[in-house]
Amino acid sequence: MHSLARPLSALLVMASVAGFCLGYGQARGQARRPTPAPVPDRVPPRPANNTACNYQDPQDFMIRSNWGTTRDMSDTERRERRQMAQRAVNYRTEQYGYFTGFGSRSLNRSTPMDNAERVSFMGLNVRLNRKIAPVLGCVEQQIRAECTDPVYTPRRLSGIRDRNTYHNGEVSNHVYGIAIDVDPTENTCCMCVAQWGDHPLCQRPVDSIYDRMAMPECWVHVFERFGFYWLGRDRLQDTMHFEFLGDPDRIARATTDAGRETAAGTAPSPAPSAPSTATGTDH
Repeated sequence: MHSLARPLSALLVMASVAGFCLGYGQARGQARRPTPAPVPDRVPPRPANNTACNYQDPQDFMIRSNWGTTRDMSDTERRERRQMAQRAVNYRTEQYGYFTGFGSRSLNRSTPMDNAERVSFMGLNVRLNRKIAPVLGCVEQQIRAECTDPVYTPRRLSGIRDRNTYHNGEVSNHVYGIAIDVDPTENTCCMCVAQWGDHPLCQRPVDSIYDRMAMPECWVHVFERFGFYWLGRDRLQDTMHFEFLGDPDRIARATTDAGRETAAGTAPSPAPSAPSTATGTDH
């Protein structure tokens, strides 16, 4: 009788511990992986451009969802996407500098860190690649003119990095100095890594991805007009993250063009392509 009771008691203890851990995890918001939020494709009309920068769209071959691969793709599609991914790496190397392990040093002898400079944006300093520094001033000018209800004041920015935070053979645009994160603790990345999915905004059902960030939606549309891609549209749903995927040689407008780019002449482009199921763990 005693020999049977001991295993039974042990099982009861294990069950109690498991139940406690499950309840503790639920209390800490770790009970479930977040459900992806709907990403609206609405794009408001572009107002007249009175900045010193051109409006431009991200280049398609640079967008992560256009070159990411999945297991269910055909060999042909996977091969074509890998070629596009390599094209994107080579382009970034040529334009912004060689980052060890990606691309070829023969394309650019300098590194992104060699080309980094401190930029002021919305009252905060951040280090970015000098080739895109001017566009941040234009984004700020337009945000201050347009995004006034509500007014949003960021408290922290993150720019260039000296290590790659992507896994699975990808390279982050942060290492090239062409990505900027705005208030990482308040603008969520629910699908990046498991612990980030525990954020209260990630665990709550929402009607729109814009409900999972503190930053106003208006900021997204302004950034996107100047060649930035918002990673909130990616499967990672990284709402803090903007990356410049436009042409850096097209940032500056000719002096004679300033103030002449009207809303009528710059109809909004469709929202950037929908995210694929390409894998990734960080931004």
